[in-house]
Amino acid sequence: YRGHIELLRTADGIAVVNELPLEEYLYSVVPSEMPASYPLEALKAQAVAAHTYAVRQMEKAKVSPDKELCGAYFSNDSSKYQAYFTENQAKQYYGDEYDEYIKKIRDAVSDVEDEILVYEDEPIIAAFHSMSAGTTESAENVWGSKVDYLVPVESDEDTSAPKYLEEYEYTEDEMRERLEKAFDDIKLEKDPSVWFSDISKSKSATVLSVKVGNKTVSGQEIRAALSLRSAAFDIEYDDGFKITTRGYGHCVGMSQFGANAMAKEGKTYDEILEHYYPGTEFASVSDTEK
Repeated sequence: YRGHIELLRTADGIAVVNELPLEEYLYSVVPSEMPASYPLEALKAQAVAAHTYAVRQMEKAKVSPDKELCGAYFSNDSSKYQAYFTENQAKQYYGDEYDEYIKKIRDAVSDVEDEILVYEDEPIIAAFHSMSAGTTESAENVWGSKVDYLVPVESDEDTSAPKYLEEYEYTEDEMRERLEKAFDDIKLEKDPSVWFSDISKSKSATVLSVKVGNKTVSGQEIRAALSLRSAAFDIEYDDGFKITTRGYGHCVGMSQFGANAMAKEGKTYDEILEHYYPGTEFASVSDTEK
């Protein structure tokens, strides 16, 4: 786990499998997944989560290889795996602050490079997201499968995050086009004010189900159909549709903005991770290799 990894990188239509040290991978993942301006303890928490994710994915790839990965463990496709900055991408993103921030990231990774999170001696599903709706969501409500440590926990500071609330507006025609493209055989009434009904929400504010025309779909499906920041949303109609979302992401596991807030309050990385992944334990990768 502390050796080299195989990463499939695609650029300009060309795919290449690169072998690189795991710590180098983490140096590129952490600042692409969490703002490097966040406190060191938040970045350490992100590093442990990213390391845990990588270890779990490596184990999965060894048992059930994905032919599309061409022998690699994962790729730089952020829609499927962790985001990954090349050095040039990081320099462009962070500009004049690059040198300061990359040193900070390297310090964070180096401080925790031997640590991962486990549950029942297995690397956890280290899910994380930008910000919740004030309480994180359960894996069961989002992905349909219960995970003992991916359960709702308080994350109140998320409600003060920039862009916590976002509004989207759609005309009747725009909404009809989106819904008909997303859902086969959907039937919508002439009156658009009745297109959405019977909305069911979790205690974490995620829309679990909603009736759309003649179909009942999940909030995650509506989020995808309308390109919303989260599935915690409200819908209003008044000569057009207005949708207000809360938070950003699937809202399962560690809230990155919440980790930022906890670090600013003086919490350490282990306290942050224990809060967002209750019941998990830290393990040394040097021990797991024995």
